[in-house]
Amino acid sequence: MGYFKRSLQELAGKRVDKPLKRDLHPDLHTIYEGKKGTLSAGDLAKARLEHHKGYFGKWRKRRWATLIAINLLFVVSYYFDIQILEGALTASRFVGFHMADLNSALQVMLAYKVVVLNLVIGTVTVFMMWVLLGGRTFCSWVCPYHLLAEWAEVIHLRLEAKGWVNNHTFHRGVRTVLYFIFALLALITGYTVFETLSPTGILSRALIYGPGLALIWVGLLLLLEIFYSRRLWCRYACPIGITYGVVGLLSPLRVTYNATACHHEGDCRKVCLVPHVLDLTIRGRAPEIVNDVSADCTRCGLCVDICPTDSLHFEFKGLKKLL
Repeated sequence: MGYFKRSLQELAGKRVDKPLKRDLHPDLHTIYEGKKGTLSAGDLAKARLEHHKGYFGKWRKRRWATLIAINLLFVVSYYFDIQILEGALTASRFVGFHMADLNSALQVMLAYKVVVLNLVIGTVTVFMMWVLLGGRTFCSWVCPYHLLAEWAEVIHLRLEAKGWVNNHTFHRGVRTVLYFIFALLALITGYTVFETLSPTGILSRALIYGPGLALIWVGLLLLLEIFYSRRLWCRYACPIGITYGVVGLLSPLRVTYNATACHHEGDCRKVCLVPHVLDLTIRGRAPEIVNDVSADCTRCGLCVDICPTDSLHFEFKGLKKLL
């Protein structure tokens, strides 16, 4: 199955079917039916121990540092009035260049039924940036709610391990349904309903301009994620992921999976923020030896950090040929 088709299916919330044996690359039969990786059990245990040392991986460190720096730049620019990064994540100006969140821009256009030049400029600028960097990179590298949800997930997993809470899952297609509901509400009511509920916008504005009552909603969401459903908002509700996922279809920056050395131990899926995109690491699920992880991937780097055999890595498509 091609990258684009698989990406669109996963963005829509549909589980990708296991490829038939006749559709597999011939060399994969050797990998799946014969050997089970390149390391002995002892060497694999040593490799896993090395990769699991400490709580932080290098990509997690880089991502958290980037996310915090971007959001702090908004705060510093506003507080000291230095006009480097003005506005908030929904709409801003970076050293004079207009920037507009793609999902927010769509909501505004549907609600007010007008297309303002500055909004078009900001949308095109952001579109080009995220095409280059990978659409859903926004979710894990920029969104402030994502960071809080990641910390909430740590608490949830510890409570679940003690048997104090159970994780409740939902069909991922709910996110697609909500995407169209919010778009329809904006069109009918003339009001950007999603922006009122979006924890991304609420947190961004609260950080810059000060807290408000809307933070109660963010707190309730985090409590639901801690005690009821792991990463509830990001996985099953937030339409921003679909918008940037579609943009990511065109992106040359991807996480690539090589089945040659994979031992299918599943560590990558346990830490993945959107684990369905790594179903191809399950034995017999990858159609090719080298596969691009779908556009629903947030490029968070957790799987790259934890993989003991380096079967997962970042790749900028076409860069090797240019070099």
